[in-house]
Amino acid sequence: MSGHGGTATGADLALTADGLLLRPWREEDVPALLKAYDDPVMRQWVRLPVSTPEEGARWLESQRAGWASGARFSFAVTDVSRGGELVGNLALKRPGPDPERAEVGYWTAAWARGRGVAPRALEALTAWAFAAFAEEGLVRLELLHQVDNVASCRVAEKSGYAFAELLDALPPEFPLDGHLHVREAPSASYGRGAAQGAPGVSPAGSSDSR
Repeated sequence: MSGHGGTATGADLALTADGLLLRPWREEDVPALLKAYDDPVMRQWVRLPVSTPEEGARWLESQRAGWASGARFSFAVTDVSRGGELVGNLALKRPGPDPERAEVGYWTAAWARGRGVAPRALEALTAWAFAAFAEEGLVRLELLHQVDNVASCRVAEKSGYAFAELLDALPPEFPLDGHLHVREAPSASYGRGAAQGAPGVSPAGSSDSR
């Protein structure tokens, strides 16, 4: 997995983002993971609860499996200025056969909200994704969230993910309509903008749940 972290698990890969460190999840993160999930706001958006140490261990193993398969690259977001405190999760998801697009998802722990964690971390992940998977043809990142997730919509807009489409609800898993936000690779958006006589970069970028 050259360029994707150097190993099957990505254990040696770390990204930095203005006081934040993004790294693969570790066993010692489970207590903080359980604390993050023990939050009503978090539970409103995530699909699978993580309530016990056993569920935490299974969740951690699923993240490792994602790295090994190349389908999901999940990062623990930590605050360097606060001694490496866990403040969120960020993931790049490439489950389908289309190499040109991937999806990003994220959540911020309750105790870290209001610090601008998600936009900073998402910018770092976005830059890494377009660089790491450029040779495979990645040119489009998608961010999806439910229409009532206003905070996630703000993060998308702050991070350069422009609103692209209103998605129909898919109950029971997704009971409400959703927003699709898109950010294109700099070279791709530049080429399109030049052809249309418009600026090349999108005008403005979810919980890791949809």
